[in-house]
Amino acid sequence: MSSFRIFDIAGSGMNAQNLRLNVVSSNLANVDAVSSSLEDTYRSRQPVFRAILDQFDSRAPATGVSMVGVVESKAPLVREYNPSHAMADEEGYIFRPNVNAVEEMANMISASRAYQNNVEVLNSARQMMMATINLG
Repeated sequence: MSSFRIFDIAGSGMNAQNLRLNVVSSNLANVDAVSSSLEDTYRSRQPVFRAILDQFDSRAPATGVSMVGVVESKAPLVREYNPSHAMADEEGYIFRPNVNAVEEMANMISASRAYQNNVEVLNSARQMMMATINLG
């Protein structure tokens, strides 16, 4: 494996964490959204990732990561009785998303730290390559 491959791997990790942060920010932006029906209510979303494997050597370690999609949570939505709310349905209920702000904040911290770790990998690889060049 080429030593330059590390840049591709760390770059794909940074891209994955960036996408993860985008999904988390969407969830947090909709944490207080209100709807008058179950169908129109925002549902928490989570990214799904997969390892990118070497197409020529199935025994080789993964060569990166990619996002294959985003799934909506199957957790129940919050049904709240509030007949005076402008969005209340005919029975007086409003519906809130199934987004847990604490979990989303934990996901945001985790994604941010994983992104930082990939930046550190890139910096370390660059420094080692520069040191190797300076040996000659």
